[in-house]
Amino acid sequence: MSGDLEGKTVLVTAAGQGIGRATALAFGRAGATVHATDINAETLAGIDGQPGIAIRRLDVRDGAAVDAAVADIGAIDALFNCAGFVHVGTILDMTDDEFDFAVDLNVRSMVRTIRAVLPGMIARGGGSIINVASVVGSITGAPNRCAYGITKAAVVGLTKSVATDFAGKGIRCNAICPGAVDSPSLDGRFRAQGDYEAARAAFVARQPLGRLGTPEEVADLAVYLAGASNTTGQAHVIDGGWTT
Repeated sequence: MSGDLEGKTVLVTAAGQGIGRATALAFGRAGATVHATDINAETLAGIDGQPGIAIRRLDVRDGAAVDAAVADIGAIDALFNCAGFVHVGTILDMTDDEFDFAVDLNVRSMVRTIRAVLPGMIARGGGSIINVASVVGSITGAPNRCAYGITKAAVVGLTKSVATDFAGKGIRCNAICPGAVDSPSLDGRFRAQGDYEAARAAFVARQPLGRLGTPEEVADLAVYLAGASNTTGQAHVIDGGWTT
């Protein structure tokens, strides 16, 4: 894929809000036909009808549903894997069931979607896969983010594995590693701590740029990577200087 996404088909997971929503809209503005998916169909209603956007409910934890959606869509030029979950707690707080859920949603869902789109990409001679990881995991640690850090580190490993195995087939696979992004998910975690303003201020205080990132900034990077024809196997940090 070149930098021009006109005529390209993109599949986006977790497109109902935050980074996924902003990225689906950004791909649409760049000229792509975007299949915006989410487990919560109601959240997709707000982007239905936007330029280039087609919406569908999809549970990425359901392998059969993923395979069926990809078969129905047909040729997919780019995949944006955004579905994920932040478990709060240390290794001592994390139950086996909570860890299994985090692994399934944060890692296995990406394995499912990649496995579904990859044969078609190979048959057509190329494609771009972009996985949302995090600076928390393989790049740095964060307090009370054990399950999240483990699974997001695994996303980086998955990205590099796919990039290495399929570069010769024209497949590029990259990861985006955001820091704190001002999204509904993060806002909900602030509120869950009881003192919203204090929780938000603590996150902002660790940002050298003095603010949280925005979903649109991550979306801009995703659009770039979809067309960055000489870039693969990389973990691209976008964290406001947090891990500098």
